[in-house]
Amino acid sequence: MYFIVVKFPVKAEHADRFPEITAEFTAATRQEPGNLWFEWSRSLADPNEYVLIEAFDGDDAAAAHVSSQHFAAGLEAMRPVLAATPKIVSRKVDGSGWDEMGELTIDAG
Repeated sequence: MYFIVVKFPVKAEHADRFPEITAEFTAATRQEPGNLWFEWSRSLADPNEYVLIEAFDGDDAAAAHVSSQHFAAGLEAMRPVLAATPKIVSRKVDGSGWDEMGELTIDAG
């Protein structure tokens, strides 16, 4: 699985609209075969930063994502509202989804 985290520094005047600006890109990516998740969060430390956590099921799915038409369109939609180049961590890791945290288990009963 490819596990990717990207931090997007957004210009302050566009920060509240960023989810709207990325909505089509997000929806299209979530429909891709091999996309495991594509989740946005807004930083608590910096309200002008959005964090994207995404995962793809292997080499073919990751390659299809970055060569898709909506990937290119999504980057172009973001470009004018970003304050700087996004920072990324992209790694191929074992697994196919989220595991439970062993250090903090919760009894739901």
